[in-house]
Amino acid sequence: MLDAIKPEEVRGEGDPPVRLLAYDSRDVESGALFFALPGLHTDGHRFVQDALERGAVAVVHERELPSYREGVVYLRVKNARRALSAASAVFYGHPSQDLEVIGVTGTDGKSSTTYFIYQLLRASGVKVGCISTALFSTGGEPEPNPLRQSTPEAPFVHGALARMREAGCTHAVVEATSHGLSPRTARLEDVRFTVGVLTNITHEHMEFHGSFEQYREDKGRLFRGLPEEGKAVLNLDDPSSGFLAERTRAGVWGYGLGAREGARLWAEVREESLAGSRCLVHGRETLEVWVPFPGRFNVENVLAAVLGAAAAAGKEPEGFLSHVPHLEGVPGRMERVEAGQPFLVLVDYAHTPGAFEKLLPFVRRFVEGRLIVVFGSAGERDRTKRPMQGRVASRWAEVVVLTDEDPRGEDRMAILREIAAGCEGLMEGESLFMVPDRREAIGLAVGMAREGDAVLCLGKGHERSIVTAEGPVAWDEVGAVREALAARGWREEQGL
Repeated sequence: MLDAIKPEEVRGEGDPPVRLLAYDSRDVESGALFFALPGLHTDGHRFVQDALERGAVAVVHERELPSYREGVVYLRVKNARRALSAASAVFYGHPSQDLEVIGVTGTDGKSSTTYFIYQLLRASGVKVGCISTALFSTGGEPEPNPLRQSTPEAPFVHGALARMREAGCTHAVVEATSHGLSPRTARLEDVRFTVGVLTNITHEHMEFHGSFEQYREDKGRLFRGLPEEGKAVLNLDDPSSGFLAERTRAGVWGYGLGAREGARLWAEVREESLAGSRCLVHGRETLEVWVPFPGRFNVENVLAAVLGAAAAAGKEPEGFLSHVPHLEGVPGRMERVEAGQPFLVLVDYAHTPGAFEKLLPFVRRFVEGRLIVVFGSAGERDRTKRPMQGRVASRWAEVVVLTDEDPRGEDRMAILREIAAGCEGLMEGESLFMVPDRREAIGLAVGMAREGDAVLCLGKGHERSIVTAEGPVAWDEVGAVREALAARGWREEQGL
């Protein structure tokens, strides 16, 4: 493992056996190798002594420490996150080298596409695991993701891949976020991907990447790392597809709705409803396919998933299309909440301007009454997108209710005012409301809904907490909607 960590300086003697890797001192047990990671909000160097008290036998650090304990090995490195990634791969026996690993990246649609690929591979008889924002599986049935990270830190990723290998999996699907791909976190640095899938690239995470160009560059690392025998699955309708195609050695399979030239699969949407879309999918043959999820964006996600699954399995994509009507959706994605009420309520994870641009006009087409939208924007995250969210929402919705998403340490009302600055043509107190308490905001939206209206609760989806300045607070978006409906007399088991 020392060769993987590549220390610039070693203090202490011996080669103590390492029982686990830890980067949070609270997780340290006897025999741990502790990595002091510099972070955005805290610094692991502050917790070295705590890690030693809990039983760490060695420490990886970047800066000089105030003291060094006898009997402990200290490894000073240039980049502790890079060292953590390399050590994780070695500690778990390089599991990605024994699996066909499919990475799914993009601004929107990653979780759905990841889960669709997982299901398609299982339906074709492949033993597969997955790591995504919403769901995990290491070979068994998928379970909810207990973390607030779409792409977890390197020890978790490699540990999960090792458990997949032990369970007999031959394939793994990994949601590869821009944070996870960035060399600043190096969470996926030592994962060997054989297939890369792009959903789309739009505006997001400027607070981390600094510019759209850097954001795209970090996502492009997935495709630059693919082997020549691998496959890059690209959305040809996305402007960044050409940029990525030029930067990969792998073969390219394209897909799209508008793009046909060079596409391995492309679809014509013939019928649309809130239940799904009926399409003609063109490839080496043309097949009629029912996509059981609403919106053209979900047709794109399904095309990406079919190509990703086929590339990983070494089969023709057309053979996977028969499985599409049987796919299940991800919790908190276009999830309809029914309690007998005469208006539509949808819960969705959409939290970017690009996702709003796809979702809101689609729903608007099927709503006779008003569109009432409840959403917020994450604190200590990309501030530039906030007025953009407001602008898109006010273009399509008659009523906008702004509320908490995850305020973290920011002033809650200040976040809402930044979103409201982009809302055009709405009057505060009549069609624009700022209600920081999310439960109260949902209650307000449901309370004003009339027959034929639609209430969209956006941004939280499957997430089980709201992150505040005091820490995470338990949250259930669908549960909060049901409470609001029940307060009006609408309950799941009976009507009014």
